[in-house]
Amino acid sequence: MLNSKQRAYLMKMASNEPAIFQIGKSSLTPEIIAAVDSALEKRELIKISVLKNCADDPRELAEMMAERTHARVVQVIGKKIVLFRVSKKKPVIELPR
Repeated sequence: MLNSKQRAYLMKMASNEPAIFQIGKSSLTPEIIAAVDSALEKRELIKISVLKNCADDPRELAEMMAERTHARVVQVIGKKIVLFRVSKKKPVIELPR
């Protein structure tokens, strides 16, 4: 579980990052989940954009992705989702206590 200080730290880091995935009409596919899982292992912090043609709620999508990839939802603002997970092989981001 992320505390407010850690969440704020991660939100600040993510604010300048571009979204590396887009979720569209087909919503969450196994391929997207696998790609998000792989990206989390490499980058730890990723931003995802939910396109206008996706009928699903971004908050629900964020929770489902976090559950399936064992990540944490950092924030959901409008149609942007930020996820975080510590890398198993090479942790890079050090969270404040």
